[in-house]
Amino acid sequence: MIQKIYTIILLACVLVTSSCSLGLDPLDSYSDVTEGIDEKGNEVVFRDKAAVLSHLQTIYQQMRDRQEHWYLDLLLIAESHSDNAYAGTTGAEVLPFENNAIDGANSVLGRDWDRYMVDVARANRLIVNIDSVTDASLTSAERRQYKAEAQIFRAMVYFDMVRIWGNVPVVTIEGRDITSENITDVYNDYFPDQNTTEEVYQQIEKDLLEAVAYAPANNPANKTLFTKSVARALLAKVYAEKPLRDYAKVVQYADQLAADGFGLEEDFSNLFGMNANNTDAKMRNTRESILEAQFFAGSGNWVTWMLGRDLSNYNNQFSWAKWITPSRDLIRVFQAENDEVRFRESVVYYAAGWSNYYPSNNYPFMFKTRSAFNSIIKYRYADILLLKAEALLLGPSTNLTEAAAIIDQVRQRVDLPVLPAAVRNNRDQLLQALMKERRLELAFEGERWFDLVRWEKVEEVMNSVYGRDTGRRPQVYSFGSDSYLLPIPQGVLDQNLKLNQNPGY
Repeated sequence: MIQKIYTIILLACVLVTSSCSLGLDPLDSYSDVTEGIDEKGNEVVFRDKAAVLSHLQTIYQQMRDRQEHWYLDLLLIAESHSDNAYAGTTGAEVLPFENNAIDGANSVLGRDWDRYMVDVARANRLIVNIDSVTDASLTSAERRQYKAEAQIFRAMVYFDMVRIWGNVPVVTIEGRDITSENITDVYNDYFPDQNTTEEVYQQIEKDLLEAVAYAPANNPANKTLFTKSVARALLAKVYAEKPLRDYAKVVQYADQLAADGFGLEEDFSNLFGMNANNTDAKMRNTRESILEAQFFAGSGNWVTWMLGRDLSNYNNQFSWAKWITPSRDLIRVFQAENDEVRFRESVVYYAAGWSNYYPSNNYPFMFKTRSAFNSIIKYRYADILLLKAEALLLGPSTNLTEAAAIIDQVRQRVDLPVLPAAVRNNRDQLLQALMKERRLELAFEGERWFDLVRWEKVEEVMNSVYGRDTGRRPQVYSFGSDSYLLPIPQGVLDQNLKLNQNPGY
Protein backbone atom coordinates (compact mmCIF):
# COMPACT_ATOMS: atom_id res chain seq x y z
CA MET A 1 0.00 0.00 0.00
CA ILE A 2 2.82 2.41 0.91
CA GLN A 3 4.53 1.70 -2.41
CA LYS A 4 1.29 2.53 -4.24
CA ILE A 5 1.03 5.84 -2.42
CA TYR A 6 4.62 6.71 -3.27
CA THR A 7 4.04 5.84 -6.92
CA ILE A 8 1.02 8.14 -7.09
CA ILE A 9 2.88 10.97 -5.43
CA LEU A 10 5.86 10.53 -7.71
CA LEU A 11 3.56 11.01 -10.71
CA ALA A 12 2.00 14.05 -9.11
CA CYS A 13 5.43 15.56 -8.54
CA VAL A 14 6.03 15.59 -12.26
CA LEU A 15 2.71 17.31 -12.90
CA VAL A 16 2.51 19.77 -10.06
CA THR A 17 5.94 20.78 -8.91
CA SER A 18 9.58 20.63 -9.80
CA SER A 19 10.56 20.08 -6.16
CA CYS A 20 10.15 16.47 -5.08
CA SER A 21 12.65 14.27 -3.32
CA LEU A 22 11.27 11.15 -5.04
CA GLY A 23 12.11 12.13 -8.61
CA LEU A 24 13.83 14.57 -10.89
CA ASP A 25 12.20 17.50 -12.62
CA PRO A 26 11.21 16.28 -16.10
CA LEU A 27 13.03 19.11 -17.85
CA ASP A 28 15.87 20.15 -15.53
CA SER A 29 18.21 17.97 -13.54
CA TYR A 30 19.45 18.91 -10.12
CA SER A 31 23.05 20.05 -9.93
CA ASP A 32 25.53 21.38 -7.44
CA VAL A 33 24.86 24.82 -8.90
CA THR A 34 21.12 24.94 -8.31
CA GLU A 35 20.80 22.41 -5.49
CA GLY A 36 22.72 21.83 -2.31
CA ILE A 37 22.76 21.69 1.47
CA ASP A 38 24.04 24.51 3.63
CA GLU A 39 26.20 24.08 6.68
CA LYS A 40 23.08 23.69 8.84
CA GLY A 41 21.69 20.89 6.69
CA ASN A 42 18.99 23.03 5.02
CA GLU A 43 18.23 22.65 1.34
CA VAL A 44 19.56 25.47 -0.82
CA VAL A 45 17.57 25.89 -4.02
CA PHE A 46 19.65 28.73 -5.48
CA ARG A 47 23.16 29.00 -4.13
CA ASP A 48 23.89 32.37 -5.68
CA LYS A 49 22.88 34.96 -8.26
CA ALA A 50 24.27 32.85 -11.09
CA ALA A 51 21.95 29.99 -10.14
CA VAL A 52 18.96 32.34 -10.15
CA LEU A 53 19.87 33.67 -13.58
CA SER A 54 20.35 30.16 -14.87
CA HIS A 55 16.87 29.20 -13.76
CA LEU A 56 15.38 32.40 -15.20
CA GLN A 57 17.02 31.57 -18.48
CA THR A 58 15.43 28.12 -18.31
CA ILE A 59 12.02 29.81 -18.01
CA TYR A 60 12.77 31.90 -21.08
CA GLN A 61 13.91 28.79 -22.93
CA GLN A 62 10.39 27.44 -22.50
CA MET A 63 9.22 30.02 -25.02
CA ARG A 64 11.68 28.67 -27.57
CA ASP A 65 12.07 25.00 -26.90
CA ARG A 66 8.61 23.86 -25.73
CA GLN A 67 6.27 25.30 -28.37
CA GLU A 68 3.96 22.31 -28.56
CA HIS A 69 1.47 23.29 -25.87
CA TRP A 70 1.54 27.08 -25.82
CA TYR A 71 1.55 27.48 -29.59
CA LEU A 72 0.85 24.41 -31.73
CA ASP A 73 -1.89 22.87 -29.58
CA LEU A 74 -3.33 26.29 -28.77
CA LEU A 75 -3.72 26.84 -32.53
CA LEU A 76 -5.54 23.53 -32.81
CA ILE A 77 -7.98 24.68 -30.13
CA ALA A 78 -8.42 28.25 -31.33
CA GLU A 79 -8.47 27.67 -35.08
CA SER A 80 -9.57 24.08 -35.81
CA HIS A 81 -12.12 24.06 -33.01
CA SER A 82 -13.55 27.25 -34.51
CA ASP A 83 -14.71 28.15 -38.01
CA ASN A 84 -11.24 29.23 -39.15
CA ALA A 85 -9.70 25.84 -39.92
CA TYR A 86 -10.10 22.11 -40.26
CA ALA A 87 -8.02 19.74 -38.15
CA GLY A 88 -5.77 19.07 -41.15
CA THR A 89 -5.21 15.38 -40.52
CA THR A 90 -7.61 12.58 -39.73
CA GLY A 91 -5.70 11.47 -36.63
CA ALA A 92 -7.77 10.56 -33.60
CA GLU A 93 -6.00 13.12 -31.43
CA VAL A 94 -6.78 16.15 -33.66
CA LEU A 95 -9.97 15.39 -35.61
CA PRO A 96 -12.24 15.79 -32.52
CA PHE A 97 -11.34 19.48 -32.42
CA GLU A 98 -12.89 19.90 -35.85
CA ASN A 99 -16.01 17.75 -35.49
CA ASN A 100 -16.66 18.58 -31.82
CA ALA A 101 -16.07 15.14 -30.38
CA ILE A 102 -13.45 16.03 -27.74
CA ASP A 103 -13.45 14.02 -24.52
CA GLY A 104 -11.28 13.65 -21.45
CA ALA A 105 -9.15 10.94 -23.08
CA ASN A 106 -7.81 13.31 -25.73
CA SER A 107 -4.03 13.00 -25.76
CA VAL A 108 -3.46 16.59 -26.90
CA LEU A 109 -5.25 18.01 -23.88
CA GLY A 110 -3.48 15.51 -21.63
CA ARG A 111 0.00 16.56 -22.64
CA ASP A 112 -0.97 20.24 -22.55
CA TRP A 113 -2.17 20.07 -18.94
CA ASP A 114 1.01 18.30 -17.87
CA ARG A 115 3.28 20.80 -19.59
CA TYR A 116 1.40 23.84 -18.38
CA MET A 117 1.72 22.56 -14.81
CA VAL A 118 5.45 22.02 -15.30
CA ASP A 119 5.63 25.65 -16.47
CA VAL A 120 3.83 26.75 -13.32
CA ALA A 121 6.23 24.73 -11.18
CA ARG A 122 9.18 26.28 -12.93
CA ALA A 123 7.88 29.79 -12.25
CA ASN A 124 7.05 28.92 -8.63
CA ARG A 125 10.57 27.69 -8.02
CA LEU A 126 11.96 31.14 -8.66
CA ILE A 127 9.11 33.14 -7.10
CA VAL A 128 9.13 31.14 -3.85
CA ASN A 129 12.88 30.88 -3.36
CA ILE A 130 14.52 34.03 -4.69
CA ASP A 131 14.17 36.01 -1.48
CA SER A 132 16.09 33.34 0.47
CA VAL A 133 19.20 33.57 -1.71
CA THR A 134 22.06 34.76 0.48
CA ASP A 135 24.33 36.05 -2.28
CA ALA A 136 24.92 39.74 -1.45
CA SER A 137 25.56 40.53 -5.12
CA LEU A 138 21.90 39.84 -5.84
CA THR A 139 20.41 43.25 -5.13
CA SER A 140 16.90 43.97 -3.91
CA ALA A 141 16.04 45.56 -7.25
CA GLU A 142 17.24 42.46 -9.11
CA ARG A 143 15.25 40.17 -6.83
CA ARG A 144 12.09 42.16 -7.52
CA GLN A 145 12.73 42.21 -11.27
CA TYR A 146 13.47 38.49 -11.64
CA LYS A 147 10.46 37.62 -9.50
CA ALA A 148 8.29 39.90 -11.64
CA GLU A 149 9.44 38.18 -14.82
CA ALA A 150 8.52 34.79 -13.35
CA GLN A 151 5.15 36.14 -12.23
CA ILE A 152 4.39 37.33 -15.77
CA PHE A 153 5.28 33.89 -17.09
CA ARG A 154 3.04 32.21 -14.49
CA ALA A 155 0.20 34.59 -15.37
CA MET A 156 0.60 33.77 -19.07
CA VAL A 157 0.40 30.05 -18.34
CA TYR A 158 -2.66 30.37 -16.17
CA PHE A 159 -4.38 32.64 -18.69
CA ASP A 160 -4.07 29.92 -21.32
CA MET A 161 -5.21 27.27 -18.85
CA VAL A 162 -8.23 29.13 -17.51
CA ARG A 163 -9.48 29.95 -20.99
CA ILE A 164 -9.21 26.29 -21.97
CA TRP A 165 -10.45 24.56 -18.78
CA GLY A 166 -11.93 27.17 -16.45
CA ASN A 167 -11.65 25.71 -12.93
CA VAL A 168 -8.04 24.61 -12.45
CA PRO A 169 -5.78 24.32 -9.39
CA VAL A 170 -3.92 27.51 -8.55
CA VAL A 171 -0.51 26.39 -7.33
CA THR A 172 1.75 29.11 -5.92
CA ILE A 173 3.99 27.00 -3.66
CA GLU A 174 6.60 24.33 -4.10
CA GLY A 175 5.79 20.88 -2.83
CA ARG A 176 7.71 19.98 0.30
CA ASP A 177 10.04 17.01 0.27
CA ILE A 178 8.21 13.82 1.11
CA THR A 179 9.24 11.59 3.97
CA SER A 180 7.51 8.67 5.65
CA GLU A 181 6.80 10.99 8.59
CA ASN A 182 5.11 13.84 6.70
CA ILE A 183 3.45 12.00 3.82
CA THR A 184 -0.03 12.83 5.13
CA ASP A 185 0.80 16.48 5.84
CA VAL A 186 2.09 17.21 2.35
CA TYR A 187 -0.79 15.52 0.54
CA ASN A 188 -2.31 18.86 -0.49
CA ASP A 189 1.00 20.02 -1.96
CA TYR A 190 0.77 17.34 -4.60
CA PHE A 191 -2.99 16.98 -4.92
CA PRO A 192 -4.17 20.61 -4.86
CA ASP A 193 -7.76 21.77 -4.66
CA GLN A 194 -9.59 22.92 -7.78
CA ASN A 195 -10.01 26.69 -7.83
CA THR A 196 -12.92 28.50 -9.43
CA THR A 197 -12.46 30.35 -12.69
CA GLU A 198 -12.83 33.64 -10.83
CA GLU A 199 -10.07 32.65 -8.37
CA VAL A 200 -7.73 31.75 -11.24
CA TYR A 201 -8.32 35.13 -12.86
CA GLN A 202 -7.75 36.86 -9.54
CA GLN A 203 -4.37 35.14 -9.21
CA ILE A 204 -3.47 36.16 -12.75
CA GLU A 205 -4.46 39.74 -11.97
CA LYS A 206 -2.48 39.72 -8.71
CA ASP A 207 0.66 38.42 -10.42
CA LEU A 208 0.46 40.99 -13.19
CA LEU A 209 -0.31 43.99 -10.99
CA GLU A 210 2.64 43.12 -8.75
CA ALA A 211 4.90 42.42 -11.70
CA VAL A 212 4.15 45.55 -13.72
CA ALA A 213 5.88 47.69 -11.09
CA TYR A 214 9.18 45.81 -11.19
CA ALA A 215 9.48 44.07 -14.55
CA PRO A 216 11.95 45.52 -17.05
CA ALA A 217 10.74 48.24 -19.38
CA ASN A 218 9.97 47.48 -23.00
CA ASN A 219 13.13 47.03 -25.05
CA PRO A 220 12.41 47.84 -28.74
CA ALA A 221 15.43 45.76 -29.74
CA ASN A 222 14.43 42.64 -27.79
CA LYS A 223 10.79 41.56 -27.69
CA THR A 224 11.55 38.17 -26.12
CA LEU A 225 11.47 39.51 -22.54
CA PHE A 226 8.70 39.45 -19.94
CA THR A 227 8.46 43.22 -19.63
CA LYS A 228 6.07 45.75 -18.16
CA SER A 229 4.52 45.95 -21.62
CA VAL A 230 3.84 42.21 -21.68
CA ALA A 231 2.11 42.56 -18.31
CA ARG A 232 0.03 45.47 -19.62
CA ALA A 233 -0.96 43.58 -22.75
CA LEU A 234 -2.00 40.57 -20.71
CA LEU A 235 -3.94 42.78 -18.28
CA ALA A 236 -5.84 44.27 -21.23
CA LYS A 237 -6.73 40.75 -22.38
CA VAL A 238 -7.67 39.62 -18.86
CA TYR A 239 -9.99 42.58 -18.25
CA ALA A 240 -11.80 41.87 -21.52
CA GLU A 241 -12.78 38.42 -20.25
CA LYS A 242 -16.07 37.99 -18.39
CA PRO A 243 -14.83 36.90 -14.93
CA LEU A 244 -12.99 40.20 -14.30
CA ARG A 245 -14.48 42.26 -17.12
CA ASP A 246 -13.60 45.92 -16.84
CA TYR A 247 -13.59 47.57 -20.23
CA ALA A 248 -12.31 50.85 -18.80
CA LYS A 249 -9.13 49.03 -17.78
CA VAL A 250 -8.86 47.46 -21.25
CA VAL A 251 -8.73 51.01 -22.65
CA GLN A 252 -6.29 52.07 -19.91
CA TYR A 253 -3.76 49.34 -20.62
CA ALA A 254 -4.13 49.62 -24.38
CA ASP A 255 -3.29 53.31 -24.07
CA GLN A 256 -0.32 52.53 -21.85
CA LEU A 257 1.03 50.23 -24.56
CA ALA A 258 0.80 53.07 -27.06
CA ALA A 259 2.72 55.22 -24.57
CA ASP A 260 5.32 52.42 -24.36
CA GLY A 261 5.97 52.97 -28.07
CA PHE A 262 3.86 50.24 -29.66
CA GLY A 263 1.94 50.78 -32.89
CA LEU A 264 0.89 49.01 -36.05
CA GLU A 265 3.76 47.96 -38.27
CA GLU A 266 3.35 49.87 -41.52
CA ASP A 267 3.94 46.81 -43.70
CA PHE A 268 1.87 43.82 -42.58
CA SER A 269 4.33 41.42 -44.25
CA ASN A 270 7.07 42.52 -41.84
CA LEU A 271 5.31 40.55 -39.11
CA PHE A 272 5.39 37.14 -40.79
CA GLY A 273 7.49 37.46 -43.95
CA MET A 274 10.93 36.23 -44.91
CA ASN A 275 13.86 37.87 -46.60
CA ALA A 276 14.20 37.79 -50.39
CA ASN A 277 16.30 34.59 -50.34
CA ASN A 278 14.06 32.73 -47.84
CA THR A 279 17.05 32.28 -45.56
CA ASP A 280 15.81 34.25 -42.56
CA ALA A 281 12.84 36.09 -41.12
CA LYS A 282 12.14 39.42 -42.76
CA MET A 283 12.04 41.23 -39.41
CA ARG A 284 12.16 40.56 -35.70
CA ASN A 285 11.24 42.94 -32.89
CA THR A 286 8.79 45.00 -34.92
CA ARG A 287 7.09 47.94 -33.22
CA GLU A 288 3.91 45.85 -33.16
CA SER A 289 5.34 42.77 -31.48
CA ILE A 290 4.91 42.74 -27.69
CA LEU A 291 6.26 39.27 -26.95
CA GLU A 292 7.78 36.78 -29.36
CA ALA A 293 9.89 33.65 -29.39
CA GLN A 294 12.79 34.01 -31.80
CA PHE A 295 14.66 31.34 -33.76
CA PHE A 296 17.98 31.38 -35.59
CA ALA A 297 20.23 29.09 -37.58
CA GLY A 298 21.09 26.01 -35.55
CA SER A 299 18.02 26.30 -33.31
CA GLY A 300 15.09 26.65 -35.64
CA ASN A 301 11.36 26.53 -35.02
CA TRP A 302 10.36 22.89 -35.42
CA VAL A 303 6.58 23.48 -35.47
CA THR A 304 6.89 24.82 -39.03
CA TRP A 305 6.82 21.32 -40.44
CA MET A 306 3.61 20.55 -38.51
CA LEU A 307 1.80 23.34 -40.34
CA GLY A 308 3.14 23.45 -43.89
CA ARG A 309 6.36 23.93 -45.79
CA ASP A 310 9.50 25.24 -44.15
CA LEU A 311 10.57 27.84 -46.71
CA SER A 312 14.12 27.74 -45.42
CA ASN A 313 14.22 23.98 -46.17
CA TYR A 314 11.49 23.55 -48.76
CA ASN A 315 10.96 19.78 -48.87
CA ASN A 316 11.66 19.06 -45.23
CA GLN A 317 8.96 16.88 -43.60
CA PHE A 318 6.42 17.51 -46.35
CA SER A 319 5.33 13.94 -47.00
CA TRP A 320 2.39 13.81 -44.58
CA ALA A 321 -0.78 15.82 -43.94
CA LYS A 322 -0.39 18.97 -41.84
CA TRP A 323 -2.44 20.45 -39.01
CA ILE A 324 -4.63 23.58 -39.09
CA THR A 325 -5.88 23.59 -42.71
CA PRO A 326 -7.62 26.90 -43.59
CA SER A 327 -11.37 26.47 -43.92
CA ARG A 328 -13.45 27.35 -46.96
CA ASP A 329 -15.53 29.57 -44.71
CA LEU A 330 -12.55 31.69 -43.68
CA ILE A 331 -11.22 31.87 -47.23
CA ARG A 332 -14.63 33.11 -48.44
CA VAL A 333 -14.60 35.89 -45.84
CA PHE A 334 -11.15 37.02 -46.97
CA GLN A 335 -12.31 37.01 -50.57
CA ALA A 336 -15.60 38.79 -49.90
CA GLU A 337 -13.70 41.55 -48.12
CA ASN A 338 -11.14 41.80 -50.96
CA ASP A 339 -8.56 41.46 -48.21
CA GLU A 340 -5.65 40.52 -50.44
CA VAL A 341 -2.81 41.64 -48.16
CA ARG A 342 -3.80 39.67 -45.07
CA PHE A 343 -4.96 36.70 -47.13
CA ARG A 344 -1.58 36.54 -48.84
CA GLU A 345 0.17 36.57 -45.47
CA SER A 346 -2.23 34.09 -43.85
CA VAL A 347 -2.90 31.41 -46.49
CA VAL A 348 -0.66 29.83 -49.12
CA TYR A 349 -1.33 27.14 -51.73
CA TYR A 350 1.02 24.26 -52.55
CA ALA A 351 0.74 20.95 -54.32
CA ALA A 352 0.52 18.26 -51.66
CA GLY A 353 0.70 14.49 -51.50
CA TRP A 354 -2.72 14.22 -49.84
CA SER A 355 -6.26 15.45 -50.47
CA ASN A 356 -8.01 15.27 -47.11
CA TYR A 357 -9.87 18.56 -47.58
CA TYR A 358 -8.89 20.02 -50.97
CA PRO A 359 -7.58 18.75 -54.30
CA SER A 360 -3.95 17.82 -53.81
CA ASN A 361 -2.73 20.02 -56.68
CA ASN A 362 -4.00 23.25 -55.04
CA TYR A 363 -3.97 22.74 -51.30
CA PRO A 364 -4.14 25.65 -48.82
CA PHE A 365 -1.96 25.91 -45.71
CA MET A 366 -1.80 28.41 -42.89
CA PHE A 367 1.14 30.69 -43.59
CA LYS A 368 1.95 32.75 -40.52
CA THR A 369 4.67 30.36 -39.40
CA ARG A 370 6.47 29.64 -42.63
CA SER A 371 10.07 28.84 -41.80
CA ALA A 372 12.30 27.55 -39.04
CA PHE A 373 13.50 31.11 -38.47
CA ASN A 374 10.21 32.99 -38.21
CA SER A 375 9.32 34.30 -34.80
CA ILE A 376 6.22 33.08 -33.02
CA ILE A 377 4.45 36.22 -31.86
CA LYS A 378 2.59 35.49 -28.62
CA TYR A 379 1.13 38.99 -28.19
CA ARG A 380 0.97 41.86 -30.65
CA TYR A 381 -0.42 45.35 -30.56
CA ALA A 382 -3.15 44.91 -33.22
CA ASP A 383 -4.87 42.41 -30.92
CA ILE A 384 -4.86 44.87 -28.01
CA LEU A 385 -5.89 47.78 -30.22
CA LEU A 386 -8.93 45.87 -31.47
CA LEU A 387 -9.74 44.91 -27.86
CA LYS A 388 -9.79 48.63 -27.13
CA ALA A 389 -12.33 49.10 -29.94
CA GLU A 390 -14.37 46.29 -28.39
CA ALA A 391 -14.23 48.05 -25.03
CA LEU A 392 -15.41 51.29 -26.63
CA LEU A 393 -18.40 49.45 -28.10
CA LEU A 394 -19.35 47.21 -25.18
CA GLY A 395 -18.09 49.15 -22.19
CA PRO A 396 -19.92 51.73 -20.08
CA SER A 397 -18.52 54.68 -22.07
CA THR A 398 -19.59 53.90 -25.61
CA ASN A 399 -17.67 55.80 -28.27
CA LEU A 400 -18.63 54.73 -31.79
CA THR A 401 -16.42 57.33 -33.44
CA GLU A 402 -13.22 56.24 -31.72
CA ALA A 403 -14.03 52.54 -32.14
CA ALA A 404 -14.61 53.04 -35.87
CA ALA A 405 -11.36 54.98 -36.15
CA ILE A 406 -9.45 52.06 -34.63
CA ILE A 407 -11.04 49.56 -37.02
CA ASP A 408 -10.27 51.90 -39.93
CA GLN A 409 -6.64 52.15 -38.80
CA VAL A 410 -6.29 48.37 -38.88
CA ARG A 411 -8.05 48.15 -42.25
CA GLN A 412 -6.11 50.93 -43.94
CA ARG A 413 -2.82 49.32 -42.95
CA VAL A 414 -3.77 46.48 -45.35
CA ASP A 415 -5.18 48.72 -48.10
CA LEU A 416 -8.85 48.28 -47.25
CA PRO A 417 -11.29 51.21 -47.33
CA VAL A 418 -12.69 52.85 -44.22
CA LEU A 419 -16.02 51.64 -42.94
CA PRO A 420 -19.10 53.18 -44.56
CA ALA A 421 -21.10 55.76 -42.61
CA ALA A 422 -24.04 53.39 -42.17
CA VAL A 423 -21.77 51.01 -40.25
CA ARG A 424 -19.86 53.68 -38.33
CA ASN A 425 -23.04 55.15 -36.86
CA ASN A 426 -24.71 51.89 -35.88
CA ARG A 427 -23.40 50.14 -32.78
CA ASP A 428 -24.60 46.67 -33.76
CA GLN A 429 -23.21 46.90 -37.27
CA LEU A 430 -19.96 48.32 -35.95
CA LEU A 431 -19.67 45.41 -33.52
CA GLN A 432 -20.16 42.98 -36.40
CA ALA A 433 -17.45 44.80 -38.34
CA LEU A 434 -15.11 44.52 -35.36
CA MET A 435 -15.74 40.79 -35.03
CA LYS A 436 -14.95 40.26 -38.70
CA GLU A 437 -11.86 42.47 -38.43
CA ARG A 438 -10.48 40.43 -35.54
CA ARG A 439 -11.12 37.24 -37.47
CA LEU A 440 -9.18 38.40 -40.52
CA GLU A 441 -6.43 40.29 -38.71
CA LEU A 442 -5.66 37.52 -36.19
CA ALA A 443 -6.34 34.42 -38.29
CA PHE A 444 -4.06 31.53 -37.25
CA GLU A 445 -2.74 33.38 -34.20
CA GLY A 446 -4.73 31.46 -31.61
CA GLU A 447 -7.54 33.93 -30.90
CA ARG A 448 -10.69 32.93 -32.84
CA TRP A 449 -12.19 30.31 -30.48
CA PHE A 450 -11.54 32.47 -27.44
CA ASP A 451 -13.13 35.46 -29.18
CA LEU A 452 -16.28 33.43 -29.85
CA VAL A 453 -16.35 32.35 -26.21
CA ARG A 454 -15.87 35.92 -24.95
CA TRP A 455 -18.65 37.20 -27.22
CA GLU A 456 -20.89 34.23 -26.30
CA LYS A 457 -21.19 33.40 -29.99
CA VAL A 458 -20.10 29.75 -29.89
CA GLU A 459 -23.54 28.22 -30.47
CA GLU A 460 -24.58 30.77 -33.09
CA VAL A 461 -21.41 30.52 -35.16
CA MET A 462 -20.31 26.93 -34.71
CA ASN A 463 -23.65 25.14 -35.05
CA SER A 464 -24.24 26.89 -38.37
CA VAL A 465 -20.78 26.60 -39.93
CA TYR A 466 -21.18 22.90 -40.72
CA GLY A 467 -24.08 23.74 -43.02
CA ARG A 468 -22.34 26.45 -44.99
CA ASP A 469 -18.85 24.91 -45.06
CA THR A 470 -19.08 21.69 -47.03
CA GLY A 471 -15.46 20.80 -46.36
CA ARG A 472 -15.84 20.19 -42.65
CA ARG A 473 -16.05 16.71 -41.20
CA PRO A 474 -19.58 15.90 -39.97
CA GLN A 475 -20.45 17.41 -36.62
CA VAL A 476 -20.64 14.81 -33.84
CA TYR A 477 -22.15 16.90 -31.05
CA SER A 478 -23.93 20.26 -31.14
CA PHE A 479 -22.34 23.19 -29.37
CA GLY A 480 -24.13 24.39 -26.26
CA SER A 481 -23.54 26.22 -23.00
CA ASP A 482 -21.25 23.41 -21.81
CA SER A 483 -19.02 23.73 -24.90
CA TYR A 484 -17.26 26.92 -23.80
CA LEU A 485 -14.72 24.95 -21.75
CA LEU A 486 -12.84 21.82 -22.83
CA PRO A 487 -12.66 18.60 -20.81
CA ILE A 488 -10.10 18.23 -18.06
CA PRO A 489 -7.89 15.26 -19.00
CA GLN A 490 -9.22 12.04 -17.54
CA GLY A 491 -5.75 11.00 -16.42
CA VAL A 492 -5.54 14.14 -14.28
CA LEU A 493 -8.92 13.40 -12.70
CA ASP A 494 -7.82 9.84 -11.97
CA GLN A 495 -4.72 11.09 -10.15
CA ASN A 496 -6.40 13.86 -8.17
CA LEU A 497 -9.85 12.95 -6.89
CA LYS A 498 -10.33 16.52 -5.65
CA LEU A 499 -10.84 17.72 -9.23
CA ASN A 500 -14.20 17.65 -11.01
CA GLN A 501 -14.80 17.29 -14.73
CA ASN A 502 -16.31 20.23 -16.60
CA PRO A 503 -20.05 19.89 -17.29
CA GLY A 504 -20.97 18.15 -20.51
CA TYR A 505 -18.04 15.71 -20.62
